[in-house]
Parts: sequence; C-alpha cells; structure tokens
Amino acid sequence: MKKAFINMTAASLILLLGACGQDATGDEENAGTEEDNTGTITYESENGPVEVPANPERVVVLAFAGNVMALDVPLIGVDSWSKTNPRFAEQLDGVEEVSDENLEKIIELEPDLIIGYSTIKNVDKLEQIAPVVTYTYDGVDYLEQHIEIGKLLNKEEEATAWVDDFKARSKEAGDDIRAHIGEDATVSVIENFDKQLYVFGDNWGRGTEILYQEMKLEMPEKVEEMALADGFYALSVEVLDEYAGDYMIVSKTEETEGSFQDTETYKNIDAVKNDRVFQVDAMEFYFNDPLTLDYQLEFFIEHFLNSN
Repeated sequence: MKKAFINMTAASLILLLGACGQDATGDEENAGTEEDNTGTITYESENGPVEVPANPERVVVLAFAGNVMALDVPLIGVDSWSKTNPRFAEQLDGVEEVSDENLEKIIELEPDLIIGYSTIKNVDKLEQIAPVVTYTYDGVDYLEQHIEIGKLLNKEEEATAWVDDFKARSKEAGDDIRAHIGEDATVSVIENFDKQLYVFGDNWGRGTEILYQEMKLEMPEKVEEMALADGFYALSVEVLDEYAGDYMIVSKTEETEGSFQDTETYKNIDAVKNDRVFQVDAMEFYFNDPLTLDYQLEFFIEHFLNSN
C-alpha cells in the first residue's frame, strides 16, 4: 500500500497521494551548473553531470511543471496530473499531455530538455531524444527542490529569490494566524481518496509544508504519532475524531466519495460544529511548487484570519 501510495504522489507532483513536492543531487555541495560557450551548461544531477541547454525553449516535464512555469521556461509537454490541475489550465493551454511511455509523441515534440522523477520508465530511450534530468522524490526539501530546478534551468538566482520571499511571507502569515487562533491550536489535513481517508504529516503537499514547516502551526498528537514519519496515514472514519485538529483542511474533488462527512462521527467533531473546516479542491492543492504554494498561502491567510 505504501509503495503504491508514494508512486501515485510522485506521478502528480506533491502529487496525488503524496503535494504538491523532490531531489536534485542529494548533496547540496555537489549540486550546481557550469556554463560553457556552446549554449549549454553542465548540471550536476543526482546521477552525475548532464549537459543541458543554457536557455531551454522546448521542455517536456513528467514532474515539476509548476516549478518550471514559475521560472517562465516554455513547456511543450506535461504530465497528466499537472495537465488536469485547474489552476494550471490557462498556462498549459496548448501544451501536450505526455507520459514516460508516450515516446512517439515526445519525439514529435522535439524537446531540448526532459525533466521527471527518478521512477520514470524508459530513461535510456528518453535520453536518445533529449537530455534527461531526474529527481528522487523527497530527496531534498520542497524549497531546495525549486532551487535545484532553478540551477537546471540556469535560473538559480530567480529561484532563490522566490524561496527567500516565500519564507518571509509565510512566517509573517504564520505569526498573524497563531495570534488569531491561539499558539496551541491544532490543524489537521484530511483527504478522502479512492474511498480511503488519509491524514497527512508536514511534507506531503496539500499545504502541509506551509502549515507545519513555515507557519509553525501545531498538528494533533495522534497525527504527529502516526503520519509524521511516513508523510501520510490511512484511517477509518470511526477514529477520525482522534486525528481531527481544532481546525481541519478537507481536501476533495467533485468526484470524491464524501459520505464520511454525513456520519455522526464527522458531524460531532468540534472543528465541524464550530465551522472551522476549510474545504479545498484536491486537484489544486496536491502540489508544492511555487504557483501552488502561493495559492495555498493566500487561501490559508484568508480563511484562518476570518475564522472563529
């Protein structure tokens, strides 16, 4: 179960059941790029040096679409999870949906760079089409991941500037929110996926990185005990109240089966009775790239500061 769950997350970018967000080198000291005078740079990937375009113009992403878009680098092919993200729809209009098994379509697109997770298939064949750089999910933290994408795209300065600004904005928001809801108030993130309830730790997309890492909000003790190490924990509706915080983020899609919200157990949770449940569109909240993180941050500021 855990292996399948993690693979699904990687497929969607924090993705589905696993973000929003991640590795480049596994060793920050060895990471980076070295530019030559032929229009290419050498990127020190986790699998060794890779010669890539200094200014890529036709990028295929099998992961990290939001990171690449945030750095204003043109995409010509994108993974299915990113393609179905409503918040990416406008920017991805006209961009082809591709997969690691869709080799003929990728060839037709004539990419100059391909980016994906270390778990993608057909890497050897993809390398015959264009330079391929892969990252191990969660090999580095979600913000360092963006900086690594910046290094790959020869935009490290821009990526670092965004990270610094995001951390400052998140800290300020966290201070304001804790002052409003109380320093000891707890928050839990719940999702119903494939008829199974999950609660999430502090690094599994869905805004968890912002809530727990940046804003320093508290998670319920039971969530910390069961979900922090692995990033997620499957539970039954009968014990949901044990994992419910003073505030709850409920992630779901229109297609998600939501009968758990009709149960007496759910209705009797304090956060539900006190109108402290914030429902989000899972398709918009899975990821932890800059575009999604900015949206999540604004969502949390608006809802927490206007809550009871």
